[in-house]
Amino acid sequence: MTSLLRLATALDSLWSSPVCVTLNTNTGVVPLKKLKPNGLKVLVVGGGGREHALVWKLRQSPRVSEVYCAPGNAGIEKIAKCVNIKADDVTGLLTFAWEKRIDLTVVGPEAPLSAGIVDVFNDHEMPIFGPTQKAAEIEGSKAFSKDLMQKYGIPTASYGVFTEVEPALAFVDELAARKTIAGSPCVVKADGLAAGKGVIVAKDVTEAKEAVRSMLEGNAFGSAGSRVVIEEFMEGEEVSILAFTDGDHVIPMVSAQDHKRIFDNDEGPNTGGMGAYSPAPVYTEELAQQVQESILKPTVEAMKAEGRPYSGVLYAGLMITAEGPKVLEYNARFGDPETQPVLMRLDTDLVDIIEAILEKRLDQQAISWSTDAAVCVVMSAKGYPGDYEKGNFITGLDNPIAGVEVFHAGTAQKGDHVVTTGGRVLGVTAKAQGIREAIELAYRQVGNVCFDGAHYRKDIGRRALERLS
Repeated sequence: MTSLLRLATALDSLWSSPVCVTLNTNTGVVPLKKLKPNGLKVLVVGGGGREHALVWKLRQSPRVSEVYCAPGNAGIEKIAKCVNIKADDVTGLLTFAWEKRIDLTVVGPEAPLSAGIVDVFNDHEMPIFGPTQKAAEIEGSKAFSKDLMQKYGIPTASYGVFTEVEPALAFVDELAARKTIAGSPCVVKADGLAAGKGVIVAKDVTEAKEAVRSMLEGNAFGSAGSRVVIEEFMEGEEVSILAFTDGDHVIPMVSAQDHKRIFDNDEGPNTGGMGAYSPAPVYTEELAQQVQESILKPTVEAMKAEGRPYSGVLYAGLMITAEGPKVLEYNARFGDPETQPVLMRLDTDLVDIIEAILEKRLDQQAISWSTDAAVCVVMSAKGYPGDYEKGNFITGLDNPIAGVEVFHAGTAQKGDHVVTTGGRVLGVTAKAQGIREAIELAYRQVGNVCFDGAHYRKDIGRRALERLS
């Protein structure tokens, strides 16, 4: 905190009036300045497809005058001012926010949340949207989230947590011996943050043990895999539910379904997500009510009871099993690529929702959604999710089809050209009256975009079409 005080003192001269710095050591709820009614300067932290979608949505607010993004990308550059500050450079972001008198900061990725960016901004009475460091541990540690669910009776798969190889291998054998599910005996997860790729669904005992060894002995995911969570395999259909919460009240967003595997028919290694659509037909109104009462509300209440009040967006990755919905994982922020189709359907001003959360009056905020469907198809670089190519020119980005937004995920401007810089390059997102129409629209736009080695799944939305046929 001493360094933060020195920083605050140095920056205080930049303001025309004295700055009140409140140091809060328990990272609980901090009283913040109220947002201005209009003329807001907004900073979005991050540089991927989710952040492009957030910038796109925030710019639609009549209350917003300027949007900055750190570090941003080539697509974001066209609608906001990008600044060369890394998303996990908390001190740099705070300095920039003070210099520019930013009225609201919205955090996209998980790394700065786990690093405590919200705590730092709160300490300096700088309005910021996202959970505190202690609350973000619900994503930062899978062991913590599993223990939380077990303690508070939130439905999830049985599991074990290990730092040593031999006990972990013995647990794999134990799960296989139960034979409750034919095929995959278990799922092996790196405990820490691994950019959505630290999950291995083992097809058999041999593969499961290889995954354990690769994480605990082979350093496959670095420090994130120094502790592993091994779970019983759950059978069913996945659905992603993002929810707004102010720590007391929870309002779920419209449902979505992600596509984690790199290849069609859910084959190949896990990725950060190869596409998503909303709504997910598997998620009925009855299921929605069940999830609200047995998962979303109990999770927020549990975090409050643990002294980790949770405010922001809570993402629940669910498996719809024969026994009902169960939690696969939590994220402490907007999901990517689910954010793209979900925000395409949001009719309410996102700034108004964020303000209601910051002021802890979410229960008084009406939120409306389009009845249209939205589909996001991710175009990735050759080699992703392993080592991938960079620097390839992208063509066909100009004049997108009506009803389509091309959200940039891993791009940069190089002279007059946009080039690839990330594994996931673009998120082509379409909105239409029905899911079939949205799928067709998205793939029409995908066909117009080219870069060397471009890869995308051809079956985004397949499960939805099967249920609707």
